Amino acid sequence: DVQLQASGGGLVQAGGSLRLSCAASGFTFDDYAIGWFRQAPGKERGGVSCISSSHSNTVYADSVKGRFTISSDNAKNTVYLQMNSLKPEDTAVYYCAADSFWGSACPLNYRAMRYWGKGTLVTVSS
Repeated sequence: DVQLQASGGGLVQAGGSLRLSCAASGFTFDDYAIGWFRQAPGKERGGVSCISSSHSNTVYADSVKGRFTISSDNAKNTVYLQMNSLKPEDTAVYYCAADSFWGSACPLNYRAMRYWGKGTLVTVSS
């Protein structure tokens, strides 16, 4: 079974940093794109960043470009999201999700992802 476990959330002041981890199991790590999504209270779930299968392509939402970095560690079957210069509007539950796509496609549309882990809460105080 595909399993994804997100961790690393917490409370941080504006301007601070956090690193989220998504540990994956149950599938060939290189064959799936893995994305980070977030959902704030009362808002629709939105895409944050994605790393494609074979980890050849990365995609970022405009709101996080230059502040967040997605990376992967094949030895640990883990994808990371390094979040710097955090803002209060980054406050949300963050989820990692996975699916297989053609080539280096990596959609930030949550409806495109079949497999989801439980979320981890990130709170950024002003």
